[in-house]
Amino acid sequence: MDGMELEQALHAARALVLADLVADEVADADIVSLVEDAVVHRRWWVEQWPEGAAFVAGLIAQDVQDALLERYGRWPLCPVCTTSGDPHALDVEPELGPDPHWVCPKTAVAVAPVGRLRTSADI
Repeated sequence: MDGMELEQALHAARALVLADLVADEVADADIVSLVEDAVVHRRWWVEQWPEGAAFVAGLIAQDVQDALLERYGRWPLCPVCTTSGDPHALDVEPELGPDPHWVCPKTAVAVAPVGRLRTSADI
């Protein structure tokens, strides 16, 4: 993988995660900085393992999700289990694979591909 392909994969992954943050109305400057940190970290990772470029979107989504949990709380919240009284975050599946999706860990319902979360007004 050349440098241009690497940058394209990273920028595409960044755009997908930002789209989900915007859809969930949590894309303020501090949170966008978390995305940038995740991209920097994964740039090194994919340079070491170029075959992993197809997995970078799911990994950046997970990195941002982990950073948000530490600082702000769960994200993105599951829209499937809204009446259970137990708010929980969606998981990225597969954990390491192409075509990552946001999935409810309790019901195994695939909610949306990474980058395609809908706004609460759309649900």
